[in-house]
Amino acid sequence: MQRMTALFSAALLAAGLLTVQAHAQQDPAQDPAGQPQAQAPAQDFSDDQLQQFADASQEIAVISQEYTERLHAAEDEQAQQEVRMEANDKMVEVVEQNGLDVDTFNAIGHAIQQDPELMQRVQEMAEQS
Repeated sequence: MQRMTALFSAALLAAGLLTVQAHAQQDPAQDPAGQPQAQAPAQDFSDDQLQQFADASQEIAVISQEYTERLHAAEDEQAQQEVRMEANDKMVEVVEQNGLDVDTFNAIGHAIQQDPELMQRVQEMAEQS
């Protein structure tokens, strides 16, 4: 169970990275810090979407760990930025390969942070896959 919690923590950190990048790409004038209240209402996600999130999260946790190590090894800010961009591209690719778009992945990530029951459902799905 601790392994799963750590896994989802890593995935949520990665989701945070995806959230920042997605907002930056969509509308740079929009302030992402103002978004959480707008996203607070719980959305209904299908079991398929939750399973896709669980699967993508597992892969993203591995990517996140790999790129965290590379980020620490980067020698300067430019190298760190390149590592972040490469990691973000890989994470977006994983999310899309698992059948979700980044916005849906991020919405599920935010929802499970707010809803312990939803977090439990996603964790159980991840354990079964």
